[in-house]
Amino acid sequence: MITEQNGVFHIQTDQYSYLFCIDEYGVPEHLHFGAPVQTGDAEALRCRPGLGWGSNVLLKEGDTASCMDVLALEWSGSGRSDYRETPLEITGSASDFRYSGFEILEGSAVMTGGLPQAHGALETLHITMEQPGARLHLYYTAFPTALTRRTVLENTGDAPLTLGKLMSFSVDLPGSYTMATFNGSWIAEMRRTDTAVQESRVVNESLTGASSNRHNPGFLLYEAGATETGGRVYGFNLVYSGNHYASAQRSHQGLTRVMQGINPSHFAKKLAPGEDFETPEAVLCCSDEGFGGLSRRMHTFVTDHIIRPYWRNRPRPVKYNSWEGCMFDFNQHRLLDLADRAKDLGCELFVLDDGWFGARNNDKAGLGDYNVNTKKLPKGLEGLSDRIRAKGLQFGLWFEPESVNPDSDLYRAHPDWALTDDFYPVYGRNQLLLDLTKQEVRDYIVEKVSNILDSAKISYVKWDMNRHSIALGAKTHDFVLGLYEVLRRIFIPRPGILLESCSSGGNRFDLGMLCFSPQIWASDDTDPIERLAIQTGYSYLYPQSTWGSHVSATPHAQTLRTTPLSTRGNVAFFGCLGYELDLKHLLPIEVKEVKAQTAFYKRYREIFQYGTFSRHALGWQVSDGKTTLAGVFHGLVPAAPGYERLRLVGLDKDKTYRVTSLEQTIRVGQFGNLLKHVAPVSIDPNGQLLRLADRHISLPSGTEAMTVSGAALMSGILLRPQFRGTGYDQNQRTQGDFGSDLYIVEEIEA
Repeated sequence: MITEQNGVFHIQTDQYSYLFCIDEYGVPEHLHFGAPVQTGDAEALRCRPGLGWGSNVLLKEGDTASCMDVLALEWSGSGRSDYRETPLEITGSASDFRYSGFEILEGSAVMTGGLPQAHGALETLHITMEQPGARLHLYYTAFPTALTRRTVLENTGDAPLTLGKLMSFSVDLPGSYTMATFNGSWIAEMRRTDTAVQESRVVNESLTGASSNRHNPGFLLYEAGATETGGRVYGFNLVYSGNHYASAQRSHQGLTRVMQGINPSHFAKKLAPGEDFETPEAVLCCSDEGFGGLSRRMHTFVTDHIIRPYWRNRPRPVKYNSWEGCMFDFNQHRLLDLADRAKDLGCELFVLDDGWFGARNNDKAGLGDYNVNTKKLPKGLEGLSDRIRAKGLQFGLWFEPESVNPDSDLYRAHPDWALTDDFYPVYGRNQLLLDLTKQEVRDYIVEKVSNILDSAKISYVKWDMNRHSIALGAKTHDFVLGLYEVLRRIFIPRPGILLESCSSGGNRFDLGMLCFSPQIWASDDTDPIERLAIQTGYSYLYPQSTWGSHVSATPHAQTLRTTPLSTRGNVAFFGCLGYELDLKHLLPIEVKEVKAQTAFYKRYREIFQYGTFSRHALGWQVSDGKTTLAGVFHGLVPAAPGYERLRLVGLDKDKTYRVTSLEQTIRVGQFGNLLKHVAPVSIDPNGQLLRLADRHISLPSGTEAMTVSGAALMSGILLRPQFRGTGYDQNQRTQGDFGSDLYIVEEIEA
């Protein structure tokens, strides 16, 4: 509900209140963003400067409450007494917008500039502010667990305006905070970094042309003492896939200004008289229940209001992707063999990755030429798709439509379609970006991709993008709008196609892409130990249904680390499960284990994908309110480890639960020389006999089976001991380095 009372605006749901007022000078002052309060609390929540602070400039001489530099503001200009960072810059002009009116709209105010938008809003508050020659529109849109803000600048004068900076929002929050950002690089995405916000500005930004794996646009602000379960935490994100910018800075008076929007670097927009410019939506969320509470609210917002309605809460298939199993080296016979194996293991979707078109036998040629390579696929995609679907599998396909190799028919015919800078082309991975600001380029991509999707009955698309460009410059925003147009034209008419976007992994994991692709390939790193950090980072702001998570071969291509198949599965369960390895190299004992993994995942699929996600001290958990699935993950095993205590969250303390652990086994080859202590005959640890046994024989690891109260589970239960160097015992968890366990906690009906 949104109300206005004597100049006080109150946006209120069951989860939060957002209050601000318009003061006597037409300046919007921020009052509160947090747990629900009353409109009548406005005066008590307002900054009252008293005599002020020395030499500050006043809007009205003698009125110390008219110094904008010491007030908590909803928006600020650059010309009248506020010396903090401004969210708006008009080249050659100061900005001093004052309130001129408001309206309250049902649902959302529709965006018209081509940007994606959250759906299913409750109401929208539209504030207008003016100065000579320009009008500023501030939009506040209420959703049950979060709100979005965006701005529109309109040229109402007779001369052009050059816009150098326009943030989606700016707000001053009373208090001191730490900023948590999620940073990294290729195969090392979403590593949390915590920086105290002080009087020097803290900035989170991307300059790659995309939202980037360097600095995800989502970030947190939290008060001292915040934990997973308690304390105030704010979350912010941007519905945008290009260069982004966010900053936080605390004033001497203890007000923290936070803003977010399109990065002003490489950005300039000239507005002719009558033209306007709109920013992406920014998402603002808060919780007094710590990081876990903030994540739950953000997850609900993404699931209910960002993901397309067709895919909201729809189960995602278990997929097999051909890339790490084949790379470019395949033919139809090999693909069909893999499809048979994938089907037998329990997979539901077969995805043909790179290498199916043009002269695409490596990454040096063929990008842009989406004509099937009939040497590899003599029956074409349609023939392959028919054979795959006849086996009971869905068929999916990889594209990289935004890029082009110079060694391609497309580039030879249209070299002007590729982005280059003013001096010479700069290549990345032997390719250039196509200029999506050109209509003819967008039309080509739409036509080529659409024809392929329709001809081969494709049910899934992996849309990759492995190249960024320094040549974008001022075209960056228009390129992003071009991408959105292409995605809209291809996939909105085909809602049943599951689109998984990818950009060298997580280079474009953002809310803008999630408006079109219900899931995103989180990282090219499939090492489960690395994925623990990566997926934990994503979990603060994105629900687990939005990231793809695969089981791959070991040693892992990214780390050379060897990990148990059980751990690879247990980590991948917490996301959209897939397999990506050469299936013909699986040992018989591994085939049996993978079949058990896919059967278990399907049984609990909707909880893994859509259950309430929480982080606990030993790992992760998901729950649908009746059943909780908890993962416990280990790194290097120390000698003589002590007891571990599993403490879950979100259970009913007065109810009783049955706790069982997923059965896991240890391959006998893992014991090596230790077998001589237990075997009746001498066994060569490197011999043929042990290698044969290791392919077929395993020993059970210790399992749990108990009945316990919710109160005890939330207080913490002691788990069976791990291996302690004293031999094998089926009552202990004998795992070794990088082991893991998964616990099923089911409510017992009274």
